[in-house]
Amino acid sequence: MKKYILFFSIGILLLTGCATSKSAKKDSGSDKALEELSRVMTGKFSSEAQAKADTSYFNISLVMMPIWTDRTDGKWLYVEQAVASKPDKPYRQRVYHLQHPSKDVFTSDIYTIKDALTFAGLQNDKLKKDKLTFDLVELKDGCTVTLVKNNGIYEGGTNADKCPSDLRGAKYATTKIVLKNGELVSWDQGFDAAGKQVWGATKGGYVFVKQ
Repeated sequence: MKKYILFFSIGILLLTGCATSKSAKKDSGSDKALEELSRVMTGKFSSEAQAKADTSYFNISLVMMPIWTDRTDGKWLYVEQAVASKPDKPYRQRVYHLQHPSKDVFTSDIYTIKDALTFAGLQNDKLKKDKLTFDLVELKDGCTVTLVKNNGIYEGGTNADKCPSDLRGAKYATTKIVLKNGELVSWDQGFDAAGKQVWGATKGGYVFVKQ
């Protein structure tokens, strides 16, 4: 059965939040709800159990860790994904900017990283962490994901066809997320101009279990 690597855009859902610029926007006080979302997302995750149960999925390792903790304009995470057998060669590296625009609604702006591979393994290397500065990231316009929290579960995704993609003939990409303590389900798909899927899993999202 053909395997599909998840091209995890993490990014998170239903309503697209307004994209933030690269200038810091100050938030007043401590946001406990945003801190809780950051805590649930932070850590090492694996899709190993799913890959063993269904060979159409790869065993993927996912790491999300806080960065730029002195900023007060939300929470910032470094995100790295790799096939488990090649942990030193991640296929996706991003920075997520988490914000809390309204009650039970959270947004995650997605940033790409210049010369990303030079930061591979950043989660285990303080020097690389210190070298990742704000001028080295770029916002992916239209790819913000919005999460709505209900009974301890965060659920949502990107806004329709607004996130551009040119991977494998795609015109746009979508992301669907279900997040709870200890587990993240992420389903990324690419579609051409006619709305036909051209990449991504077809049966459902990748199930990442926190290690």
